[in-house]
Amino acid sequence: MTTTDNAANTAAGSEPITVPPFAVIPGDQVQQVLQGRESQIIDLVEATYRTHGIGDSVNPPSYFLQFPDRPASRIIALPASVGGDVRVDGLKWISSFPQNVQSGIPRASAVLILNDHDTGYPFACLESSIISATRTAASAALAADWLSRDRTRPTRVGFVGLGLIARYISSFLAGAGWSFDEIGLHDLSAESANGFREYLEQSGSECPITVHDDADQLIRSSDLVVFATVAGEPHIGDLSSFAHNPLVLHVSLRDLTPEIILASTNVVDDVEHCLKANTSPHLAEQQTGNREFLHGTLTDVMADPGGLPTDRPVVFSPFGLGVLDLAVGKYVYDEVVRSGELQVVDGFFHELRRHG
Repeated sequence: MTTTDNAANTAAGSEPITVPPFAVIPGDQVQQVLQGRESQIIDLVEATYRTHGIGDSVNPPSYFLQFPDRPASRIIALPASVGGDVRVDGLKWISSFPQNVQSGIPRASAVLILNDHDTGYPFACLESSIISATRTAASAALAADWLSRDRTRPTRVGFVGLGLIARYISSFLAGAGWSFDEIGLHDLSAESANGFREYLEQSGSECPITVHDDADQLIRSSDLVVFATVAGEPHIGDLSSFAHNPLVLHVSLRDLTPEIILASTNVVDDVEHCLKANTSPHLAEQQTGNREFLHGTLTDVMADPGGLPTDRPVVFSPFGLGVLDLAVGKYVYDEVVRSGELQVVDGFFHELRRHG
């Protein structure tokens, strides 16, 4: 907005545009806001998907910073803008360094920058690995609900890959009211499998928990399968493992061979985002030369939940949308402001006079 526009607004009695204060929200505050609010966050994620579905958002392609000397690692930039009631722009900057796990620290770390809708000024920096895990888990729990409405609700869940994301998905499924008769676990690390089992037991899970030696064994014994691995290429390709037509939350995106994808009903969060970067659906597109194997997006399913075939597996492959990070991040920011505990960095923006 120009100085003339600003003066016109002031003359009309509206508030003049000013530079917002800049705040930092650390991980402990983020966790305090989000903990125990699974149902509210799932509702927020659903509303954001619907906002995105009607075009009241901007979600350009993610940008990948990759390293010739560290091919397994990457840092991803997710710029986005959300309209509706959220009205915020911003950027998530998230790194994935799988070798961190060997050192006993999480694979991913992230920050989220929120930009003011009217001035473009950044007004908050939030620790975002928790926000990222939260929006991923909320999206998965939301998909599990909508994609099972036209079939028998799963009673046996299996987790392949037992890190932070799997833990959050488990928490969000429980928070959304899911309960299971059996829980299956599989991870290449016995330590991770045992740690996840202990987490479930300490969380009050009373159903039988089985640690499986291989992923195919887990898939065969699960109606709902959650993939949350760090796999860089497909490692699951036995079609017979899916003969019972489970619901699959393919959160890690690169576990399934094109053959599994092509034999399934496929739902994504956003077509253009998901069919890139050699995800399993992208490999299926490369193999077939078309996208006919896609049923549609989760937003499409929410508009018509009765249109899913029941005679094949249903696979949800969410690439992860920046608009979800912004919506959850703005929710955290608003709650911290409401609590009166916002940590403002005084004088962060210094040169605020155009002519000195």
